[in-house]
Amino acid sequence: MKLNYLLKLTILYSFMIFLNHSIIAQNAKVQLGIEVLAKSNFEILKGKKVGLITNASGVDSHLNSTIDILNSAKGFELVALFGPEHGIRGDVEGGDNISDYTDKTTGLPVYSLYGKNRKPPTDILDKIDILIYDIQDIGCRSYTFISSLGKVMEAAAENNKQVIVLDRPNPLGGNKVEGSIVEEGFFSFISQFPIPYVYGLTVGELANMINNEGMLENKLKCSLIVVKMEGWKRNFSFEDTGLNWVPTSPHVPHKDSPAFYVMSGIVGELRDVISIGVGYTLPFQTFAYKGVDGIELANRLNNLNLSGIIFMPISYKPYYAFAKGEQISGVETFITDFDKIELMKTQLYVLQELNLMYPNFKILDKSAANHLRAFDKAMGTDKVRIDFSKNYSVADVEKYLDKDIEAFKLLSKKYYLYE
Repeated sequence: MKLNYLLKLTILYSFMIFLNHSIIAQNAKVQLGIEVLAKSNFEILKGKKVGLITNASGVDSHLNSTIDILNSAKGFELVALFGPEHGIRGDVEGGDNISDYTDKTTGLPVYSLYGKNRKPPTDILDKIDILIYDIQDIGCRSYTFISSLGKVMEAAAENNKQVIVLDRPNPLGGNKVEGSIVEEGFFSFISQFPIPYVYGLTVGELANMINNEGMLENKLKCSLIVVKMEGWKRNFSFEDTGLNWVPTSPHVPHKDSPAFYVMSGIVGELRDVISIGVGYTLPFQTFAYKGVDGIELANRLNNLNLSGIIFMPISYKPYYAFAKGEQISGVETFITDFDKIELMKTQLYVLQELNLMYPNFKILDKSAANHLRAFDKAMGTDKVRIDFSKNYSVADVEKYLDKDIEAFKLLSKKYYLYE
C-alpha cells in the first residue's frame, strides 16, 4: 500500500515537472541559439573538441544549462569551460578576480576570463578546436561580457580557432541607441569597443560588427559563426520573447534590471557619494543620499516632464555597500514608456536637480580620483564630466551624448540579422 502511494506520488511529481517545462516552452516565442544548434543535431561540432564560454544565464527555454546540453550531447567533446566576470555560476561580486578551478558537476576545468587572464591562454587553446560563446547580455557597453567575447575572438584569431556565438535577445531591444562612441584614451574593459553606451544589437550582431569593422586588437579577425535565434524581432522587449530571465549577475536580478543599469550605472561608478540601490533590494533603481529631501527631489524631476519615466520619494537603509546601515533618502525610478525614455541621461538629470537643491553637493567634485576615472571610462570620455560639472546642466552635454547615434544606427544596419 505504502509502495503504491509512493509510486503514485512519484508519477504525479514527474508529471508536474513535465507540465512546468511544457508551460515554459509554450510561452517562449523565441528559439535561442543553443536550441537552434541542438535542432541541427550539433552538426557544426561533429568530431570537435569544444570550449564553452558561459555562465548561469546560458540556458535554453526550458532552463536547461548549455553546459549540461553540450556535455551530454554525442559526436563531439566538451573539454573546457571559461567564465567571465561574476564567474560561471554568476555568484561572484562585480570586479572581484576569479581563479581557475574544476567544476564539481561536470568535472571539467573552468578557466577564468576575469582573473590573471582576460583571454584563453594558448596552451589551453591547443587542446580545443572550437570556442562557443553563450551568455545572456544586457545591451550596455560597460557590462563586461562583451569585452570577454572580444578577448575570446582575439585569442581565436591568434591561434587559428573558430568562434561560435549562440545568439540571445538584447533585453533593451534592437532599436534603442544612446550615448557617444568611446574616445581614444578611454578604452578599457568597461568600454572596449568604439560603440555607443547602448548599442541596440544582439550579441551575435555585435560580434559580426566587431569582427568586420576592425574593432579587435590590432584589427584581428577570427573565423566566426553566429547561430541565429528564431522568432526574435527588433522591437521585442524581453517580456515579448516569452523567455524566463535568469540573473546575469548578482545585481541584475530581473528582466527590467538592464534598463535600470543604464539609468544609474555610470553614476554608480562614483561609489562613495551616492546610493543607486546596490546594497538594498532595488539595485540600480534609486538615487539616494543622507539628508536628501526625497519629496522635493521627486517633484523637481517629475516637473521636468522627462519622457517615459516618473520618480517617487524613497527612504531606506542599505544592507551593504555605500551608506550601509544608515538612513538615506532620495527617489526611486519607474519606467512608464520604454520606447520614449532616454535611459542614460536620467542619472545626469538627477545630479542636475540635486545640485539645484543643494548647491554645495557637487558630487563630481567630492568623488575620489579613482572613482572619477571609472566614471570617465564608463562614459567613454572625460568631456561629459568636465562640461557637466561646470553648471551641472544636462543641456551642456546633451549634444555631445547624441552626436554619434544616427551614424552608428546606419552602420549597425549592415549587421542586422533580424527585422
